[in-house]
Amino acid sequence: MKPFFAFLHKEWLESIRSGKFFLLLLLFLFLGMMNPFIAKLTPWLMETMTSSMANTGLSIAEIQVTALTSWAQFFKNLPIALLVFTLLYSSSFTKEYQTESLLLIVTKGFARYKIVLAKICMMFLIWTICFSLCFGVTYAYNMYFWDNGIAKNLFLASVCFWVFGLWVISLITFFSTTLKTISGVILGTGGLILAAYLAGLFQTFASYTPAALLQGFQLVSGQNTPADCQSAIFVTLSLCTVAIVASIYSMNRRQL
Repeated sequence: MKPFFAFLHKEWLESIRSGKFFLLLLLFLFLGMMNPFIAKLTPWLMETMTSSMANTGLSIAEIQVTALTSWAQFFKNLPIALLVFTLLYSSSFTKEYQTESLLLIVTKGFARYKIVLAKICMMFLIWTICFSLCFGVTYAYNMYFWDNGIAKNLFLASVCFWVFGLWVISLITFFSTTLKTISGVILGTGGLILAAYLAGLFQTFASYTPAALLQGFQLVSGQNTPADCQSAIFVTLSLCTVAIVASIYSMNRRQL
């Protein structure tokens, strides 16, 4: 296990030195702070719009802002953060293919499957840290300004998106071990996410696709129940496992 943890440490240092980790931390921290503040500013914005449209005869009803308003922003902004994460880590393997650094590691006897597992474990860890930071900051501000008790199934809704992020990371890993270019990794990952979204438009598959995990606000607002996402969580975790196994298989067959 020592070589595995040594490679894991190397991946951690690379994320630190490249600035990816700190960039993501700042992004998730910023979004975590913006969620409640945008909600807090909403009444003022609506009042300003009402004043500017007074001469037109139009009026905007008074908006009551609660913690749900902030959590709505939270689930709207998370896809942006995940997109940035995908763009930053889509070069996780391809960059090393170009520099042939993996070839040197493999010739020294390091098993290829350990390379895949170390890289995906590091991405899982960074995603978890950043996601937890964003959630924690939003939760703390919402608790200060309002009452989080109004949000139903809050932690389950957050776990759903976190699991969706794990699936995206698994796709990044699979396409990174299969394709040679960053653009190919991004297009492949984006293509399967789009396919999952389109499949979710059909009632037969709506409760089983990973896209169902993106309905976090529906859970928080009480429109959906925990039972509505259980199948999607199971299917998505199964797809993660399949993607990891396929990544290891692809890596073992790849010519470095």
